[in-house]
Amino acid sequence: MSKKLNGTVIVTYRCNAKCTMCNRYKVPSLPEEEISIETIRKLPQMYFTNITGGEPFIREDLKDIVRELYKKSDRIVISTNGFFTDRIVDLCKEFPQVGIRISIEGLENTNNEIRGLPDGYNRGYTTLKKLVSMGMKDVGFGMTVQDKNAPDLVPLYNISNEMNMEFATASLHNSFYFVESNNIIHDRLMVAQNFEDLVNELLNSNSPKKWFRAYFNHGLINYIFSQKRLLPCDMSFDTFFIDPYGDVMPCNGTKEKEVMGNLNSQEWDELWNSEKAENVRKKVRCCDRNCWMIGSVSPAMHKYIWVPALWVIKHKFLFFWKKKKYSMYENKIVRDFRDGKVSKKELDACSTCENCR
Repeated sequence: MSKKLNGTVIVTYRCNAKCTMCNRYKVPSLPEEEISIETIRKLPQMYFTNITGGEPFIREDLKDIVRELYKKSDRIVISTNGFFTDRIVDLCKEFPQVGIRISIEGLENTNNEIRGLPDGYNRGYTTLKKLVSMGMKDVGFGMTVQDKNAPDLVPLYNISNEMNMEFATASLHNSFYFVESNNIIHDRLMVAQNFEDLVNELLNSNSPKKWFRAYFNHGLINYIFSQKRLLPCDMSFDTFFIDPYGDVMPCNGTKEKEVMGNLNSQEWDELWNSEKAENVRKKVRCCDRNCWMIGSVSPAMHKYIWVPALWVIKHKFLFFWKKKKYSMYENKIVRDFRDGKVSKKELDACSTCENCR
């Protein structure tokens, strides 16, 4: 029996938001082009599936997709902007075990400015509250941190904490998926300071899950300083993405779209074991983009568990016995930047921002 995989299903590129860090809404998929139930049925067995977009709840047959995916997946989480409250609530009534992550990019004014959705914050927040009142267990926020919203990072975490919700973070990335190549953090020390504050909040909690989230956010500081990833990337080996057109890809972080095969016209085993797929895996092994997104980092943290575990043990020891908080200056690159040993221009040149080279 083959091992279960980690899959992300991009059900549509249509989106009702106009986020400043993502231009996907400018090149949407057409409804008639989008992945069908027949193609969904060809997917392999998965231990985790993320459904994303675009905005997945734009698809009126999303319940049918979730129904099929539950035949193949142990756990499903849907990433959404939370705007279509009635559709989300309706789906969750049928699938109370599904996870929902609503993208909220800061407090009200900041969120609405970044996401380009009038009243987007209130719509998303209202949806979250309704799901909690329904007794949904796997609900939370997702936030992409940048200069504009970094000061809202800990306040938003505190809101999620008060509501007993999950809190997921990311930072700016450039790739074919975002149709964007000019995303970059400008004030790295300010953004890193806010991540440091969040790391200490997480380490100070009583939740082992949050301690490991602290490690993930430590990795985001490393990422925004354009450094090599803290863990190997195994995308395309035990993890995959499939887009609305049926193309199977290693991830959503590559500069150009890398295609392993098309599930509309192929069977899974044929596609996954093809020469084309092997060629993509060779590219992944040589990839230098150093992405730090939960889709690739979470499987790596499970696979190389001793790395984050040792980090957590060390920092919990410092926290409780020496009362020493986590500091972003534990990262040599942050000290070097502070001390003028490396310049902003040099760090910008190492990033994936094409206007900074």
